[in-house]
Amino acid sequence: MATKPTEPVTILSLRKLSLGTTETQIKEPKMFTVEDAVETIGFGRFHIALFLIMGSTGVVEAMEIMLIAVVSPVIRCEWQLENWQVALVTTMVFFGYMVFSILFGLLADRYGRWKILLISFLWGAYFSLLTSFAPSYIWFVFLRTMVGCGVSGHSQGLIIKTEFLPTKYRGYMLPLSQVFWLAGSLLIIGLASVIIPTIGWRWLIRVASIPGIILIMAFKFIPESARFNVSTGNTPAALATLERIAKMNRAVMPEGKLVEPVLEKRGRFADLLDAKYLRTTLQIWVIWLGISFAYYGVILASAELLERDLVCGSKSDSEVVVTQGNSEEGQSPCHCHLFAPSDYQTMIISTVGEIALNPLNILGINFLGRRLSLSITMGCTALFFLLLNICTSSAGLIGFLFVLRALVAANFNTIYIYTAEVYPTTMRALGMGTSGSLCRIGAMVAPFISQVLMSASILGALCLFSSVCVICAISAFTLPIETKGRALQQIK
Repeated sequence: MATKPTEPVTILSLRKLSLGTTETQIKEPKMFTVEDAVETIGFGRFHIALFLIMGSTGVVEAMEIMLIAVVSPVIRCEWQLENWQVALVTTMVFFGYMVFSILFGLLADRYGRWKILLISFLWGAYFSLLTSFAPSYIWFVFLRTMVGCGVSGHSQGLIIKTEFLPTKYRGYMLPLSQVFWLAGSLLIIGLASVIIPTIGWRWLIRVASIPGIILIMAFKFIPESARFNVSTGNTPAALATLERIAKMNRAVMPEGKLVEPVLEKRGRFADLLDAKYLRTTLQIWVIWLGISFAYYGVILASAELLERDLVCGSKSDSEVVVTQGNSEEGQSPCHCHLFAPSDYQTMIISTVGEIALNPLNILGINFLGRRLSLSITMGCTALFFLLLNICTSSAGLIGFLFVLRALVAANFNTIYIYTAEVYPTTMRALGMGTSGSLCRIGAMVAPFISQVLMSASILGALCLFSSVCVICAISAFTLPIETKGRALQQIK
């Protein structure tokens, strides 16, 4: 009988405990992260503006890089340059790019992507304009090196795009950025075909600086990365940015409070070589170096094949001979193989190839994954480098160059996306910066293979390009992390 009264007490205690738990759950505030907000807001008008403005950084970068390919025949003639001197111009541009790419990556992870992007554009536009007044070859090389330093910061535009895009759109929108690089390449070739024969290469450089100056004024419409702001503890700025995006997209913000850990350790080189990322980092560096070597090798080889008629085909009618000194003195002939209109047309056609594989590239990235897609396109690049040695007609040469440009552009698309996705926010800009820096070693070597070795042995140069691509294909296939469908990581 004594045990019966205890039963109501037990029930009452359980009820109180249950009610107390419910009240505690109700009082807990809701929280969300930047990743939650980006996914909830989704894709909209803000991202279209982001795509157009940040994507246009590719137009400026392409114009500055491709400028050397179209100006090389003219400066070779004007300053009577040897092959190695022409190659050195391109090499020094990429040397400046290599050095400052790491520096800008470190600064961007510590002080912000937007600030570094603005500084790099101001730097690049200033020295590009100065180049048009270069009085000698030495000054030309120095000033183009400074331009390369500025251009190295343009990759921050891609990082800003990546950090604002929802996961499922990254694999579609980022490859489409290749359209802007194509536009810049076509624009500089088109301008060169009109300006160089009429008013000279110096005016070409001045006109080519205009898009970069215009774009600087459009940067004010794009905010600093919200992911970067929360990593530095500036949560109010990140929240304001996300609310602005939600308003532009006519979407709703997640309920609750924006909460992210403050990350004191950001932009440290040692993190790239941490045990978790060591293998990934080393393989990414190999791939970036090889892709850049192949990409700029194709561009410069195209110019060499057209300018100097190194393969069988119709010889250009544009060869002229310039002599130095008076007729009574010893003359030093300088054979100038200037581009004919047909050569500019060939360059335009091969350049258009850069978007020929874009639809297949996007499908491969999103369905096969980043690693397998990159491995396949690198393998095909190796094959087509060897096919370039086949003695063929002018149309055949254009066809091979067209496909090669398509393949090397697809390689760049994929590795850009993979690198931006595989690293966390604390080291994303540094990871991209160091990769971009290492890849410039390939770009620095490419001119001496395309413009010097190719003169002695076409087969030797093409086999070297092909072998590097095979190594990159193997490295891509064995990458330890697949980023397809994975959310961007905030911390390592």
